[in-house]
Amino acid sequence: MRFLAHYTAPVSSDEREIGTFEFDSEARLSSRDNKADARMAMLELFGKRAVAWNIDSISRIAPKNECLAGQLELDFRPKKKKKRKARKEYW
Repeated sequence: MRFLAHYTAPVSSDEREIGTFEFDSEARLSSRDNKADARMAMLELFGKRAVAWNIDSISRIAPKNECLAGQLELDFRPKKKKKRKARKEYW
């Protein structure tokens, strides 16, 4: 799955960097393995200057649906009718 991570550099560094990056992970959202995958992806992308950076939040990226191509699809399946409860006659 594809995830989006938000990171910040500490205040004590020369430039306070704030940004995002995308990474792949098979782990669940907000799990320890997912956070470790995000950390490793950040270090691979930015190198040794990212060692002191913190990952603030991780969110899931929704997959793009390419079959629509800007036009809505029509659904021609028959609609299911609701079953009504039997009516009781009190005479």
